Amino acid sequence: MEKLMDKILIVDDNSDILWVVETVLKRYGFEVMALPRGEDVIPKAKVFCPQLILLDVFLSGIDGIEVCNKLKDNPKTKDIPVIMFSAHTNFTDIQKFCKADDFIAKPFDVNELVSKIQFQIKAGTA
Repeated sequence: MEKLMDKILIVDDNSDILWVVETVLKRYGFEVMALPRGEDVIPKAKVFCPQLILLDVFLSGIDGIEVCNKLKDNPKTKDIPVIMFSAHTNFTDIQKFCKADDFIAKPFDVNELVSKIQFQIKAGTA
């Protein structure tokens, strides 16, 4: 039986970054859903059932920190690992405000991003 692809939900309101990350992750064999708005994350996560969510900190409308907290407070999505990413902050600051599992700074190294994703997915299924 063929192994199902791991699903990643990417959320960023910058369409260029969204496209680049989606393209890179598809090349690494992930099934990807890309969203430009934080408001759409919870309903899409319940349907798409991602193994991991890659979430920009600064989104227009509802920001990434609020989205992360809503995900972690929701019984259906609380166990999905969340990696926050941003050009403007560091993980220590993020951890004060939300329960993200990891953080990666923009611009990021593709290999580092993929290894963090793989680590969190393995940790989540252990």
